[in-house]
Amino acid sequence: MVLNTTSDRLWTKSFILLTICNLLLFTGLQMTLSTLPAYAEESLNASSVQVSLVTSLFALSAIASRLFSAKAMEKGGRNLLIFLGLAVSLVAVTGYYWAGSITVLLLMRMLFGIGFGMASTAFPTMASDVIPIRRMGEGMGYFGLSTSLAMSAGPLIGLSLLQGPGFGSLLLVTAAALALIFPLGYRLTAVLPGQHKEPAAVPAADFKGGAFRRLFIPCLLNLLLSVSYGGLLGFLALYGKEAHLEHIAYFFLFNAVAIVIIRPLSGKIYDRFGPAALLIPGSLFIIGGLLLLSFASSTAALFPAALCYGIGFGSMQPALQTWMIQSVDTRQRGMANGMFFNSLDLGVAIGTMLLGSVALYNTYAVMYRYSAMAPALLLMVYIAYLSIRRRSNRTAVTSA
Repeated sequence: MVLNTTSDRLWTKSFILLTICNLLLFTGLQMTLSTLPAYAEESLNASSVQVSLVTSLFALSAIASRLFSAKAMEKGGRNLLIFLGLAVSLVAVTGYYWAGSITVLLLMRMLFGIGFGMASTAFPTMASDVIPIRRMGEGMGYFGLSTSLAMSAGPLIGLSLLQGPGFGSLLLVTAAALALIFPLGYRLTAVLPGQHKEPAAVPAADFKGGAFRRLFIPCLLNLLLSVSYGGLLGFLALYGKEAHLEHIAYFFLFNAVAIVIIRPLSGKIYDRFGPAALLIPGSLFIIGGLLLLSFASSTAALFPAALCYGIGFGSMQPALQTWMIQSVDTRQRGMANGMFFNSLDLGVAIGTMLLGSVALYNTYAVMYRYSAMAPALLLMVYIAYLSIRRRSNRTAVTSA
């Protein structure tokens, strides 16, 4: 079931409320995602492997949760997903405070992943339903700005709270961000337009075959994009200590500035030129940002590193999400969004585990240089995909 999108108006009350709810949800996530690894190491004496599990177990449980959530979305259960997911997430955040061992903390991370997986599937799917078809790239670019801003501002807020007032204050602010979504979500259900079924862009039966193949490449690219981000979330605070960078959290601030600059432009570029105009230069910016970060020796050096990374990540992520949404039947947008976030979380999980293993035998600076291999591989895969597609198109024209 999808929402009425007959108007070309983008900034409706529904779209604005969805964007705010998504911002709060991901801010709550990011405040803990970047701080719990450092807390686990310092307060619970977690090993490097256990530190990586703090992020990877959350990601894997969110992936499992979204498999259920996509089916529920198809059956019209979006309101249940939002409120149940938020309630489960709040219980998990409260549990962090009482976790006296790394085992209990990891169990709470898995519980949080289940709740987050539910809510994070519902909001972007509802957003894609209220965005006018002709402005999908622009609309998802603005909506995705809420995710990217949270991914930048959330770690900055979280690290500042952890290093300042302490762990308890961090959890209180996280819980407040999640709790605020409840009244906004209730208001959202009151202003959403009536639902109706639209003609399917792709036959529903085709999803099991052709549509899945269409989603495979953007899913793989999104996974590779997320590998390096897993290294930032899991180890940036620890890298700051190693490199004696007292204000390492500023990386996320500068990153947010870059995202705010690029996001309004990236959606319009996508609508006019397609994903290639964003994915190819974006990969190069991310590679440059990671290499600059690995050589940073002062707070000032973090600015160009974060600027490059933010431009790359902020332009590529909404392009991949829009590409996936446009590749499937309108009734399968919940599954497309679920696969988008699953590939993101799986990439983060793989990144934290692989890069954590690299950090065991090298410095964190060397680890970030290795992490640049992921966007480099992304670029090679995408260029190969474009080359194969062009050959197929030429063959089809010749045969005709």
